[in-house]
Amino acid sequence: MRRGLLVVFLLTLAGVVRLFAGVALLVSEPYGRFGFFNPTGHAAIYLSGVCAEKPTKLRLCRPGESGVVVSRYNRVGGYDWIAVPLVPYLYAVERPEDVPEAAGAELVAQLRDSYRRAHLTTLAADTPAGTAPKGDWIQLVGSAYDRTTYGFALETSRKDDERLIAHLNSRPNTRRFHLLYRNCADFAREIIHFYYPGALRRSYVADLGISTPKHSGKALVKYAQRRPELHLSQFVIPQIPGLRPSTTVRGVNESLIRSKKYLAPLLVVQPWVAATAGVAYLAAGRFNPAKQTPSLCEPASLRECTAVTGPMATSFREGSAESPPARPGLGAVPHDPPPRL
Repeated sequence: MRRGLLVVFLLTLAGVVRLFAGVALLVSEPYGRFGFFNPTGHAAIYLSGVCAEKPTKLRLCRPGESGVVVSRYNRVGGYDWIAVPLVPYLYAVERPEDVPEAAGAELVAQLRDSYRRAHLTTLAADTPAGTAPKGDWIQLVGSAYDRTTYGFALETSRKDDERLIAHLNSRPNTRRFHLLYRNCADFAREIIHFYYPGALRRSYVADLGISTPKHSGKALVKYAQRRPELHLSQFVIPQIPGLRPSTTVRGVNESLIRSKKYLAPLLVVQPWVAATAGVAYLAAGRFNPAKQTPSLCEPASLRECTAVTGPMATSFREGSAESPPARPGLGAVPHDPPPRL
């Protein structure tokens, strides 16, 4: 009898834990040559209640799993979006205890190639010589060796996670990337809208109508400030020492006035453009994710650090037996068609 009650309790507990899943906007700093010319960084989505059956097929997480990072990429296997478990996405290993304290270029390449050979050969096959291929597949794993990432998380429900899984798994997953109007921040904005319609918008003042990771973070913070019942959680995943540090994430107009390589020519050739960009940045572009008092996430505490801290999770931690209250914006109209992604 006691064993039967224990099984029922554990099954109930597993269902409750999944209920307190979350969706997090990840804003990553720019790095390398591309980041030098385009310092807008990268945007991705972390879903703590959704996992990957394979890199292009999603499912609900099982107990003990820590979720998946999904993002839009440009030239990776011909796909629009690809999903990778959280720990490998950040550190190119499968267990937090295997994350090195520091990693140079050689070790990072070895870790990425080992994970690729084990899990990503359908996206990045060996060369004829049996070595790792070149290309953008390296963006899929080991992000924390290249750059610091800021996270902004809100709660999701199991029902909405299921709807998103069904939608992404059923639609064609073929390359759609366009830097100006279908970039990584556009994909992230549309995923957030699936859970919280209208939460993020492009800025026509700060970014000339182009979606950027920085403005997406700013918009989500503002959205949550207007709705304090949502309890936005914020965290930062620092770059692992070893490679050149990543740089500050910027918006479009901010890049024009705060990067000497762009500002100097503009001041000589078209000073009015520089002045206009400066006014636009001051009016709508100022936002520093590092000053949003985020929690610092280290590999050993990653799962707890990235967890949502909204009222439902708090109620559970305090031992409340009451059902969590319904939240506006998540599945309020169950039969509405999903937004176009």
